[in-house]
Amino acid sequence: MKKTFFVAGTDTDVGKTVVSRGLLQAFQARGLSTIGYKPIAAGCEETEQGLRNSDALYLQAAATVDLPYEEVNPVALLTPASPHIAAEIDNIEIDTEFLSQKLHQHQQNAEVVLVEGAGGWRVPISADRYLSQWAVTEKLPVILVVGVKLGCLNHAVLTAEAIRNDGLDVVGWVANRINPCEEHYQDIIAFLEAQIGAPKVGEIPYMRSVKKKDISEYINLDAIM
Repeated sequence: MKKTFFVAGTDTDVGKTVVSRGLLQAFQARGLSTIGYKPIAAGCEETEQGLRNSDALYLQAAATVDLPYEEVNPVALLTPASPHIAAEIDNIEIDTEFLSQKLHQHQQNAEVVLVEGAGGWRVPISADRYLSQWAVTEKLPVILVVGVKLGCLNHAVLTAEAIRNDGLDVVGWVANRINPCEEHYQDIIAFLEAQIGAPKVGEIPYMRSVKKKDISEYINLDAIM
């Protein structure tokens, strides 16, 4: 079995990394080798080892294949901003062919490669290119992460429409409860189940320090395998 998925969010800070880790944990529980790939990360921190992004570090730790950080996150940007802005400030040109080379290497070395996007679907990586265009070039099936909060219905439906209009499949979606006070939570879930047009792969409850926990029990891989 060889599978690659692109994990897209309805916005920034909706839980792409939380869900990506949960998926990696769930695939590992089925005995599959995994790699987490964060092609572009902005807002990295300077360390003695170089620039490091916390989300990429979580993916690196959750994967079964041990890789150097630079293989997990080949484009590390210092400025916490949209990648096209951060890249300009850092004087870096994002080379999508380089991103593809790394992806293809990963696909040879693991049964499952999980690619985590940056921001929302239309996040720009230059003045005239989006990361979504690279996902289209690689023909990556998409798992959509919906951060359940006020406004998420609009974001989720529009994002799913944009992905399909770009010619890619939304193979599943995951609800991540980022607002524990959302009183209409069940109504939101019911609407998304009816309207997204793809199976619900998981439903992550609100948890403190969720990035440090094993959440594979909330993931249903049968929907995408």
